[in-house]
Amino acid sequence: MDKITIKGRGVIVGIVEGEALVCPKSITGWGGIDPETGIIKEYENVNRGKSIRGRILVMPGSKGSNGWSCYFGAARVAGTAPLGWIFTRIDSSAGVATAVLQIPTVVDFEEDQDPCVLIETGDRVRVNGQTGVIEIFKSGGTAGAAIVGD
Repeated sequence: MDKITIKGRGVIVGIVEGEALVCPKSITGWGGIDPETGIIKEYENVNRGKSIRGRILVMPGSKGSNGWSCYFGAARVAGTAPLGWIFTRIDSSAGVATAVLQIPTVVDFEEDQDPCVLIETGDRVRVNGQTGVIEIFKSGGTAGAAIVGD
């Protein structure tokens, strides 16, 4: 199993490990997910039909209006939120959603360490929201997710 380590800026403290779900063009909040199920329903999304629940969500940033964070907040309430976030670059809507969800988050990577390029859906990923270190295990496996520690 190959391991790649990249480093961004930690935003929300905590360590989680789980299966990555990479959305290279992000997800529209309003209408892009069903917060009750966590299923991506945005028509053009490459992961349409997959759930964000318990996954490490990897995206370039937010997509859509300021209501973007509301849908992810509703997913948290419903128990269908992602386990952790990785954003290539943080923006205002992604920042608000991060504050609402309070899940380990790493953002702001160098161009040659773009997580949307280096991580593939199905990779096992460990997110350290304290240090900003992301460990990518290129096994392609889909083992369960776990909260590792704070």
